[in-house]
Amino acid sequence: MHTSWIRAPILESPHAFTTRAGGVSEGPFATLNLSPAVGDEPARVAENRRRVLAAFGGPPVFGLDQVHGSRVVLARGPGVAEGDGAVTNVPGLLLRVSVADCYPLLLEDPESGAVGAVHAGWRGVAAGIVENAVRTMQEAFGSDPRRLRVAIGPGICGKCYQVGPEVVEAVGGFAFSDPLEPGRFRLDLAAAIKARLEALGVETVWNVRRCTFEDEDLFSYRRQGKRSGRMWGVIQRAP
Repeated sequence: MHTSWIRAPILESPHAFTTRAGGVSEGPFATLNLSPAVGDEPARVAENRRRVLAAFGGPPVFGLDQVHGSRVVLARGPGVAEGDGAVTNVPGLLLRVSVADCYPLLLEDPESGAVGAVHAGWRGVAAGIVENAVRTMQEAFGSDPRRLRVAIGPGICGKCYQVGPEVVEAVGGFAFSDPLEPGRFRLDLAAAIKARLEALGVETVWNVRRCTFEDEDLFSYRRQGKRSGRMWGVIQRAP
């Protein structure tokens, strides 16, 4: 596994939050862009994806057609479905979510071995993606929220995330007034996510605290615009 990828010390399942390093893409996509939909050369994206998956033994993969919503899918095998979260207990199956400012969340039930991956932007958080992920693991695998472990990967930090009052209202606070622009706010989305997890009874939450906007080793849509690459948060049910 590439040394620049981020691992969460609380998770035992094979997993990673990728960074920009370790791929073959060039220009604004340098080097490990994992999305074919942002203007990068398809062959380079394919090689980048191959490298990531090879680090996990070339497993079957379940991915998501992300829509900034609250749907969480129960993955029973490889494939792609519309939604912003997936959970599984299928041995060897790898779940992936794609990000470039929104937060990737990786969930693990150490008792059952079930895992989950969530794409959490402000719209998804406001719509209940965090609650739906935990609830789906409860219903599908009998997971006790108190024993769940959740890792929050890189995302845009509160200091850098300017939003309007309608976003603050939708998320439920966790913002402060923008000192440079009256009527605008700075939203701490990671804090909102953590608060929602704790309200559900999740006791073990780890946050990498790396800002995609500030850290040029990470892709950021807000910093780079439409030609920003994409990173993955991935987790695999142990084979």
